[in-house]
Amino acid sequence: MEVTPDGLARFFEVVLPHMNEVQRRVVAGAAAEMFGRGGKTAVATASGMSRNTVIKAASEVAAGVEPSDRLRAVGGGDKPLIDKQPGLLAELDELVHPDTRGNPMSLLRWTSKSSTQLARELVARGYDVSSRTVLRLLHQLGYSLQANAKVTEGRQHPDRDAQFRYLNDVAGSFIDADQPAISVDTKKKELIGDYANGGNEWSPEGEPERVQVHDFADRALGEFAKAVPYGIYDVANNQGWVSVGDVADTAEFAVGSIRAWWNQMGRDRFPNATRLLITADAGGSNGYRLRAWKVHLAQLAAETGLDITVCHYPPGTSKWNRIEHRMFSFITMNWRGRPLTSLRTIIELISATTTSTGLTIQAAHDPEWYAKGVRITDTELAAVPLHPHDFHGEWNYTINAQSDLA
Repeated sequence: MEVTPDGLARFFEVVLPHMNEVQRRVVAGAAAEMFGRGGKTAVATASGMSRNTVIKAASEVAAGVEPSDRLRAVGGGDKPLIDKQPGLLAELDELVHPDTRGNPMSLLRWTSKSSTQLARELVARGYDVSSRTVLRLLHQLGYSLQANAKVTEGRQHPDRDAQFRYLNDVAGSFIDADQPAISVDTKKKELIGDYANGGNEWSPEGEPERVQVHDFADRALGEFAKAVPYGIYDVANNQGWVSVGDVADTAEFAVGSIRAWWNQMGRDRFPNATRLLITADAGGSNGYRLRAWKVHLAQLAAETGLDITVCHYPPGTSKWNRIEHRMFSFITMNWRGRPLTSLRTIIELISATTTSTGLTIQAAHDPEWYAKGVRITDTELAAVPLHPHDFHGEWNYTINAQSDLA
């Protein structure tokens, strides 16, 4: 059967789009070989390939083509940029590597090391490279974009780990005896008003919440421009309480928040309690050096009839406080992207915070006025029935219930 030029063109029109580069050459070379004299010209015309490509394809078929995943012969294609420009990879590594970034000879010592800046520096050193190529080479060198990681805790106390073990043992003994064990801390103070709040929230497209450009506290509100959330987390029962004040984060406010938790939640949860364990940071309104903290705890112990044991986390380890990652982090996620326009909004968002593991939180406004800078005398401190533990008594102590301090 005679094959017409139009028929051959139709054949290649249908077949070639479904083939890769190697397959097209094999088909073209086999067809040229089949037609014999004049076949290469006919195939080139019908397929649209160049005559040189068809000649090469016919030679490959005549020599015998083995099945392969390669599209081109070994060594085909352009050489890698790092081969054409020796030293490029080493220069880039020198600009980025942490061990050499302080090199006073580097023009990028005090500049942002974006891919554009790195490309400019490399071009200044005589290399022909783009910012996109720099990105590819950085990945090749094993670099990736990294944020700062808060892991360095500064100078560590030699008994840091021993205090963690002691605290854990004490907490375990309280929980095993069905006695309340709570973790306490003050959450970050929050501006009240239509201010930007970090994070994103699903909203109709093109309708973001409108907030002020600057986060300057409203002077007309004075101290009331900020909310002061103090949290109590029931370690065994995954329940929390937050007192939201609007005055100051004082020791009296901290103990007042614990009192509110006991009256609203703790008393019903632990009807047979005789002791209370409080785990707290080493500083702030519940710091172990704070006289007012111990005096007000003694008053609470007398009111409730509970012997109150306090174990402080070692200095510089506040991020290990259980309340931080078991309660506060979820509150922050729940109100992300929402301006905290009023105390009521803050309290409702805190109370609506839940997790798949069963966390529930209650919250309320604390309207009391807490004076700052109140001095505790030596006599007042000496009256506190405080009993230091044998192990680091400054961090671990028990305040006995005495009705005469109520």
